[in-house]
Amino acid sequence: MNWALARLIAGQICIHACMAGMRLAAPLLALREGYSAAAVGVLLALFALTQVFLALPAGRYADRHGLKRPIGYSVAVAAVGAALALAWPIFPVLCLAALMTGGATGAATIALQRHVGRAAHDATQLKQVFSWLAIGPAVSNFVGPFCAGLMIDHAGSAAGSTEGYRAAFALMAILPLLTWFWVRDTVELPPVIAAAGGPPQRAWDLMNEPPFRRLLIVNWLLSSCWDVHTFVVPLLGHERGLSASVIGAILGAFAIAAVVIRVLMPMVAERLRERVVIAVAMGMTAVLFGVYPLLGSALGMGVCSVLLGFALGSVQPMMMSLLHQITPSHRHGEALGLRLMAINASSVLMPMLFGTAGAVMGVGGLFWVVGASVAAGARTAWRMGPAGKGSTHL
Repeated sequence: MNWALARLIAGQICIHACMAGMRLAAPLLALREGYSAAAVGVLLALFALTQVFLALPAGRYADRHGLKRPIGYSVAVAAVGAALALAWPIFPVLCLAALMTGGATGAATIALQRHVGRAAHDATQLKQVFSWLAIGPAVSNFVGPFCAGLMIDHAGSAAGSTEGYRAAFALMAILPLLTWFWVRDTVELPPVIAAAGGPPQRAWDLMNEPPFRRLLIVNWLLSSCWDVHTFVVPLLGHERGLSASVIGAILGAFAIAAVVIRVLMPMVAERLRERVVIAVAMGMTAVLFGVYPLLGSALGMGVCSVLLGFALGSVQPMMMSLLHQITPSHRHGEALGLRLMAINASSVLMPMLFGTAGAVMGVGGLFWVVGASVAAGARTAWRMGPAGKGSTHL
């Protein structure tokens, strides 16, 4: 990993940590102020909701303007959103801050992914750089909540005061500014101009191409697996009589395994084939989802969680590598926007569906249904074309 890529990863960590910290502090403050669990659920959904609607425009904007301008606007919006919560720590402003920090993080992520993908010279380098880049969100999901929690617990001088929360919001407002510090010296890549004289292109035309459509379907299936694991493991652990700390350790083992596999992948990227890795990961996920509900011990669930982290953690770099190979350079931002829009729409809707389905068929049944869906989708993953297939028609 070179210094230029390391700076971009550091920038991604800072702005993503801002959103992750806000996602901890804002709901805790709302609960302390007496708001219901339903209201807090709405507040949490707002972090993803903006990305559903802004992802596609943000992708187009990145296609036109490159890296620094989208990052600059994202930094400003995220910092202002957190600063508003600092100035007026009331529920409506917390909702606005959630919308602003969530949308800004999504737009910055698209611009960073597009730049890193365009800077790679071949398929092997694509897999390497996206493996490194995928470590960023995992790190920020620890750094943001951890720092926000420290501020909440130790910066407040009186019980019942909002000083600790204000301190957390102040720190979250500073983090996006560090993103600009890391990214500001990055050299912009030459713009990619679409061939003149062709028919007008719409983002949804990408969906008409079988390689991209297959990639989006597989990406949605595997993203749902992340969501169902996060949602169901606490329920399953509660049924087994496990403590909160043990359940947290099981989920933590999953996250650590996902990071470990992404650290190892750049070392063997030349030997990896995207569709093979994705299809194998889907097969492993289906088997593990079938076994998970049958395990009664914390150790068994922990081992299963680690293996699942290895499987699902390996997927994103392969997906991003394929996406950059099957879409034209001048439409990478649009393609990334469509992908992010689908993932965030799933994150908003799927937990509600999981809750309804879990009440009907039980926790084990939910695992088995999702596992069967992933197994059925493995064939689609295997049919995702080799590098370049389908790109000439977009």
